[in-house]
Amino acid sequence: MKTHRIEISSRTIVFTAVFLIFLKFLWLVKDLIFSLLIAFIIMSAVRPAVVFLEKKRIPRNISAATIFVLFLLLIGYVLFGIIPPLIYETNLLIRNLPTVINQIAPSLVSQLDLNSLTQYLPDLTNQAFKAVSSVFSNFLFVLSTLFFSLYFTIEEDIIKKLLTRFFSEEKATKVALIFEKVEKRMSAWFWGELILMIVVGTMTFVGLNLIGLKYILPLSIVAGLLEIVPNIGPVTSAIPAIFVALGQNYFFVLPTAALYFVVQQLENNLIVPWVMKKAVGLNPIITLIALIVGGKIGGVLGVILAIPTTLFIETILIEVAQIKK
Repeated sequence: MKTHRIEISSRTIVFTAVFLIFLKFLWLVKDLIFSLLIAFIIMSAVRPAVVFLEKKRIPRNISAATIFVLFLLLIGYVLFGIIPPLIYETNLLIRNLPTVINQIAPSLVSQLDLNSLTQYLPDLTNQAFKAVSSVFSNFLFVLSTLFFSLYFTIEEDIIKKLLTRFFSEEKATKVALIFEKVEKRMSAWFWGELILMIVVGTMTFVGLNLIGLKYILPLSIVAGLLEIVPNIGPVTSAIPAIFVALGQNYFFVLPTAALYFVVQQLENNLIVPWVMKKAVGLNPIITLIALIVGGKIGGVLGVILAIPTTLFIETILIEVAQIKK
């Protein structure tokens, strides 16, 4: 009987050890990686406007600063305009939860002490909003992200400049071209996703208002925000709406379900192809895997960044494969 010996060289052992240490290092600095990725996405989104102003003979520094101020004002206006009424209506929905559940499944009321539960739910709602916004309320994280994004935008050909310090001009140019394509794809994803969220949220708001359903603002915002989670988000957003419809009036269930079905069909067959085109299309299986991995690594922020990160990696792999051909 032949015996097979497996020999592992010292070089393989060293490489494996270094690789594992590198992975551990990446895990330790994952917040920095998140910050750099968000900064790259913001830079990709605002750079076309900066380039446009630069062509109008406005200095790059002034162009970048102007666009960033407008960008931050837009985000601030949306947050301060939406969050207060959203919290109010969500708390209102939670306070009426026992009545809703009693109308849907009366047997559950005798088994659960819902009244005592709802005393804590408003606080839990506020805590949930705080948890979601905790990343953005972290001063150092926000400051570093804004600094990185502003620096990336102001500095022209920053990737090429960094690479030329370590590699030849030819190699640096090739890598810079790859990152330029990544940048364009990130920009397409950002603005496409933003348009999708606004369109779907608005359509849902108008539809629920016509039906006469309560709590339309939080339901519409949930529908819009969940657009950032492809395939799963649109279906998930229909669940709370149908739940509210059941509690309010059984006659509202069918129109509500029909509304979400129509919005989803319009999204899949008309809005997504028109807005996103095919520039940021991903296989559904890859999307699901990316969302699960992103959630495990970074929680809510990981889920949000899962798709752009996948697009980032996919674009680099495709471009490198084409170069090697």
